[in-house]
Amino acid sequence: MAFGTLSVKGRALRYLAQREHSRAELERKLARHVEDTADASAAQQIAAALDELGAHGLISEARVAESVLASQASRFGTRKLRQTLQSKGLAPELVAATLQQARGTELERARDLWRRRYGTPPADAAERARQMRYLAGRGFESDVIRRVVRGLEDDPDL
Repeated sequence: MAFGTLSVKGRALRYLAQREHSRAELERKLARHVEDTADASAAQQIAAALDELGAHGLISEARVAESVLASQASRFGTRKLRQTLQSKGLAPELVAATLQQARGTELERARDLWRRRYGTPPADAAERARQMRYLAGRGFESDVIRRVVRGLEDDPDL
């Protein structure tokens, strides 16, 4: 069953009602539903619908970046945030600016996450390694991880 521009736009609006999406994300999601049709102008329909939504200010890469930062920064480091932002198809300049903003609080965020998860310094090397792997898996930089786990969190150099 082929669907017109209104249906493409309606589906895009439904996605945007759930959370902020970048244009690239919406294109990927809408293409899945349009591929089933025999309509050759499906890509044009998607582009037209997204152009219209963008013209009305409903699609904003800056809001997507802010949303990712607000929802994930407390749990993840800059490495993981970079991966998330890039997977959303955001412009490299926007990704860099957003990550620069996140770097300012990375030590504090890593410290808070470590306190919630562990709360006490590691008793031995194996426990220290486990705590460091946990923070690394969350995307924190290695120098931040060392400072948090080894108790150098009050070092003013970072």
